[in-house]
Amino acid sequence: MELSKKKLLAFVLAAAVSFGAICDVDAATRAEIGQITVNKRGSNFKCWNKDAASYQALTKYVKEITKKNSKSYIPVEDRIAVFDMDGTILCETAPYYLSQMLILDRALHDKSYTAPAEDKQFAQALDAWLKNKNTGKKPGSSSPHFASVFSGLTDPEYTAYVKKFMAKPVEGLGNLAWGEAFYLPMVEVIKYLQANQFQVYIVSGSERQLVRILVCDMLAIPKANAIGTDNAILAAHQGNTDGLKYVYRKDDYLVRGKYQGKNLQMNKVTAIAREIGKQPVLAFGNSRDDASMLNYAIYGNKYKSAAFFVLCDDLQRELGNLEKADKCKKLAAEYGWNVISMRDDFKTIYGDNVKRVTVSR
Repeated sequence: MELSKKKLLAFVLAAAVSFGAICDVDAATRAEIGQITVNKRGSNFKCWNKDAASYQALTKYVKEITKKNSKSYIPVEDRIAVFDMDGTILCETAPYYLSQMLILDRALHDKSYTAPAEDKQFAQALDAWLKNKNTGKKPGSSSPHFASVFSGLTDPEYTAYVKKFMAKPVEGLGNLAWGEAFYLPMVEVIKYLQANQFQVYIVSGSERQLVRILVCDMLAIPKANAIGTDNAILAAHQGNTDGLKYVYRKDDYLVRGKYQGKNLQMNKVTAIAREIGKQPVLAFGNSRDDASMLNYAIYGNKYKSAAFFVLCDDLQRELGNLEKADKCKKLAAEYGWNVISMRDDFKTIYGDNVKRVTVSR
């Protein structure tokens, strides 16, 4: 019995040392990110400055609503937390959203694929704009083009393509692959909430299956808890036949189809109401497109609720944007959201071995 206790203590200490290394030294691999744990008490956060107002507000809130004798107690079944993905828990500026980078990869660099002319033209325009975001007109919506360039792929084919891209390095940050570009402090928040029996949902403007591939298995979030922009899903032999008139055949399988609608702003609230069926009590976002979701969590809620807004104000450890951060800070003050400063509140973002690098596009 004594030997077992010693082995258990050694395991715990090794895990603690390993996790400390993630937050203090190196960029974390996906396996390491998946191993991050925060206990129910929140006593082992590693990546936050614990005197930060946002950290204090979050931990105080969770402690209050999980105490059964508290007036603010929330039953386990109603502990719903919703997170935006890009810019809230995952990098969106290296140099742009992952979904847009996938369009460039597919339309301009995949030698096994010939993109339709319209999609290739969009990709070329996006690539040109990314070389200097301060000049020229930003191309229009990318979602129809994203759906188009991956149209016809089966889920295993699409998953394999995305996972291959996830191994590629992000632009502007050294020692970091796209599949690893998660904000470690925000991963800690998710793990902390899960330890306190919250149901965590990712509610993103990115395509739903992309969200599932990036997040779900790694962070132990059910795939049904990924809500994103949707594309049509068709039977392989369905063609243009309406789904009301088509019967799935023995030799059928599912393929990706056309773009259906962007999951941003009020559409996020609609999706939450439709797919979760409950009002969240916690919401996390980073842009004006998350405003409706954050307000939905805090307005007219029968439970004590809170919203948190991540500011992209770190220019040293992340590809921040102070102009956007200032606007977002004012927006948060207007609506009553708690602000999370990446610069001031995070001890690390990706691990201290991730540095900004100069990139020539």
